[in-house]
Amino acid sequence: MAGVMNRIKEFARSPQGRRAAEQVRRAASDPRRRAQAQEMLRRFGKRR
Repeated sequence: MAGVMNRIKEFARSPQGRRAAEQVRRAASDPRRRAQAQEMLRRFGKRR
């Protein structure tokens, strides 16, 4: 399990990982995207 965590950390520190994190931050700040994500989570939560 430690190997997986190290790979995730390495990716997060890489330029590609930083770009991905920035895209997620921008999408999370968009009200329309936030509403879509909440709706998806609501639907997913009903199945459990």
